[in-house]
Amino acid sequence: MGTVVVLDRDRAVGLARSHAPDLVDVFERAEVVGRAEFERVIGRTHPTGVGALAERPAVEWAEAGRSAPLVLLDNPRNLGNFGAVIRVAAGLGAGGVVSLGDVDPWHPNVLRGSAGLHFALPVGRLAGVDDVRGTVIAFDADGRDLGDALIPDDAVLAFGSERHGLSPEVRARADLVVSLPMRPKVSSYNLTTSVAMGLYHWQLLRRAS
Repeated sequence: MGTVVVLDRDRAVGLARSHAPDLVDVFERAEVVGRAEFERVIGRTHPTGVGALAERPAVEWAEAGRSAPLVLLDNPRNLGNFGAVIRVAAGLGAGGVVSLGDVDPWHPNVLRGSAGLHFALPVGRLAGVDDVRGTVIAFDADGRDLGDALIPDDAVLAFGSERHGLSPEVRARADLVVSLPMRPKVSSYNLTTSVAMGLYHWQLLRRAS
């Protein structure tokens, strides 16, 4: 983490103790500034009175040998959903979250939806689905039952957009297409729910083995 600024150090340290104990030391060493300087550094005010600048980490997506699946979002459109997927993926130990399409994975609204967990796992955007290695498992209602599928640790789990589903390019690249269990007359799951179910299935099988 780079520059850390606070309006009130005691308040910031108290906030860290109650919400993020691992950051107490960071907040104790933070620079105390006035409101005008805070807005100059951070670009806006914030009710916590805490702000920081961090460098976006560089990632090489083509690396082989991942120990956890990579989540691939195929042209996601809802920024809040995108962020929530990153939050779920971080919680379930995914190897990273990547996307195809024109949405910036580091858009402020995506960051807000992830609760800042972009820094808990690799996050980025691809030029094409061939930029990653591993078995591509795509999720679609027409696929085989997920319960019968084994998800390798280095798999790429591909999920289509909320409105249009999987693109022809991702579907063609998929080594396997699977579907999530769903009662009749239920049309679909939220994108975040779908990702959570896919990763949890991987976790369950991993523990069982």
